[in-house]
Amino acid sequence: MSADQRIELTIGDITQLDVDAIVNAANRRMLGGGGVDGAIHRAAGAELKKACLAVPEVAPGVRCPTGEARITQGFNLAARYIIHTVGPVFSGGGRGEDKLLNACYINVLKLAEENNIRSIAFPCISTGVYRFPRQVAAKIAIAAVRDWLSAHNLPETVIFRCFSEEDAQYYRSQL
Repeated sequence: MSADQRIELTIGDITQLDVDAIVNAANRRMLGGGGVDGAIHRAAGAELKKACLAVPEVAPGVRCPTGEARITQGFNLAARYIIHTVGPVFSGGGRGEDKLLNACYINVLKLAEENNIRSIAFPCISTGVYRFPRQVAAKIAIAAVRDWLSAHNLPETVIFRCFSEEDAQYYRSQL
């Protein structure tokens, strides 16, 4: 099966998906926030915050540095796992934001493979309050996932779960 045959695009609430793992567009503290991060924390329940607090800090207040990924259980979600990744805040594009966003996808997929995750769903990482241009973010996301899937058997299915039709259009243009 080709990489593109393993990629799906859907619109809706990522917390409702029955997949092995969903990806959280987290902050470096991993303690919840706004947007998809807050929605995932609310849907997963209080046990998620406890699990995130148990992740060791690598610097004061930092459990997951930008571009890296950490995994927790899914708790009250249909998904068995949540893979948290911290996308870059967009500052004009001259501070390595593209490479950091690409690293988010690759590091999430590495954790997925290490944990035998067959199906995974990504939100639009860094495009909300982190202001990454949506069209550029979609291009980076699709390219990173395609490259990974071309060389790896897991995950078998990757879903890009967009919250809006407008976001989905950017991803659709890359598929």
